[in-house]
Amino acid sequence: MKKISVVVPCYNDSSSIVQLRERLLKVFSEQLPQYEYEIIFVDDCSPDNTWSVIKNTCASDVKCKGVRNARNFGVIRNLFAAMKYGTGDAVFMVFGDLQDPPEYLPEFIKQWENGSQVVVGQRSNTYNKRLTRFARWLYYRLIKKLSNKQLLEGVNGFGLYDSSFIKILSDIEDIQPVLPGIITEYAQRVVFVPVHQEKGMRGTSGINFWNRYDIAMMSLTSYTKSLLRIVTFIGAIIGTLSLLLAFWILIHKLIAWDSFLLGLPILTVGMFFLGAVQLFFLGIIGEYVLSINNRSIKRPIVVIDETINFESGRES
Repeated sequence: MKKISVVVPCYNDSSSIVQLRERLLKVFSEQLPQYEYEIIFVDDCSPDNTWSVIKNTCASDVKCKGVRNARNFGVIRNLFAAMKYGTGDAVFMVFGDLQDPPEYLPEFIKQWENGSQVVVGQRSNTYNKRLTRFARWLYYRLIKKLSNKQLLEGVNGFGLYDSSFIKILSDIEDIQPVLPGIITEYAQRVVFVPVHQEKGMRGTSGINFWNRYDIAMMSLTSYTKSLLRIVTFIGAIIGTLSLLLAFWILIHKLIAWDSFLLGLPILTVGMFFLGAVQLFFLGIIGEYVLSINNRSIKRPIVVIDETINFESGRES
């Protein structure tokens, strides 16, 4: 009998964990009785009572397991670590806020049994604000232009992953893993399933502007070389134009010394413009340096504080 490991990254999801478990049990009992399963809740050190709900859930069902991080490591690191806890033939990842319906699992398994290594849910709708949707659209257009590897659009990790792909994840030593990029680079036989997202029970997203910015910069610095080269070319072009302008001013002054006055406003504007360009480019280079620094320091992705129902069935 094949085993499906359900991993559930959680953060402030105390209101939805019980319902998520009930819906998962219904899916397995009614549509997937031929599969063995385990449900692993991974709490990223939520400030609410998420861990208490997980402990109570695990106490009533030995097939449910719990992992609590020692501190909040962020959604990307928690997601990546959670996928490695599964011991089944495939790992099904669904988020604890119930935004992605677990009822898609039978369709994912069908595609997996047909030979797909990775079956990814690709959202067909979103509840984000219009400005956020536009920024995301613009970001993916930029990535497609600059990167030689195309990041998966509309993908947050919700999907089914064969154990062979989980083994690949275990071999990756990266403190800033970008799952959509890793799927593009390493996965074979990837299938996309359109997913209609529901409103999360948390009410508000656990990912704020700075989280999104951090994720965007990680993706940009991990999968684009062109941006640094564009910075170099623009710097060279501005430098060349500046030299030509200086040469033109010198010739003009020699030809008509008294008639040509160097304007203070244009000098001021030019100085501030070049200063702004330099600061912008330094920021881009700084993001790459930060990315290199984080990857060069060998640190664990997460640190576990407590586990439930692993091995002996008791807390550790």
